[in-house]
Amino acid sequence: MSDFKCEKVLPYADGGSKTKQITEMFDHIAGQYDRMNRLMSLGQDRVWRRKAIDALEVCHPKRVLDVATGTGDFAIAVAERLKPERVLGVDLSQEMMNVGKGKVAERGLSDVVDFTQGDSTDLRLEDASFEAVTVAFGVRNFSSLEKGLKEINRVLVGGGMLAILEMTEPNNALLRLGYKVYTKLCLPVMAKLFAKDLKAYDYLPASIQAFPKDDEMRNLLKMCGFQSVEIRKFTMQTCSLYLACK
Repeated sequence: MSDFKCEKVLPYADGGSKTKQITEMFDHIAGQYDRMNRLMSLGQDRVWRRKAIDALEVCHPKRVLDVATGTGDFAIAVAERLKPERVLGVDLSQEMMNVGKGKVAERGLSDVVDFTQGDSTDLRLEDASFEAVTVAFGVRNFSSLEKGLKEINRVLVGGGMLAILEMTEPNNALLRLGYKVYTKLCLPVMAKLFAKDLKAYDYLPASIQAFPKDDEMRNLLKMCGFQSVEIRKFTMQTCSLYLACK
């Protein structure tokens, strides 16, 4: 089983396994997560999700799994834009999903979108049960990238599509400098003003920096059983979309 640096990056200095710490961190920040997400991405996270969902239109999925669903933004957008029969959101944090359930009810999507607590590395779901799987800004939180991606591959039907959105450090030197200034100076100020858990927002840039990207991520996806991996970059290379087929 391959090891990746991001698997060793933890929110807290002590407190148990990565799975336990990630669960506690997101339970703690669930109430402020959406506001901080909009603020930190300057509102671009909505645009990135829309582009990822548009890329899935070609497979016309009837059943979609949203892994690391958080407060359900991706699951809700999928339901509204692709009109599938079912969207299932899976996450470690029940508190995050509770926020998502409220948003789903407000939009009248409770018959389409559902949530269940679960670990991406051990999905309690049947083989080949979804035509599409989405993950937005959650892959770097997996305790094991290889296990998580292999589990996603297992629950996809043959020909099914995976769409992963993840924050990335830009390859361009000038853009990377601007990104580092933003994460080292601006992000801590925003966290101090609006966040309850400062360590959660220290974890964010550290986990992004440690995450495999581009060809390393492409090779990992292929090793986990995916084909035709395509990479698209958004907003000055700060966000990557990985599209892959089973």
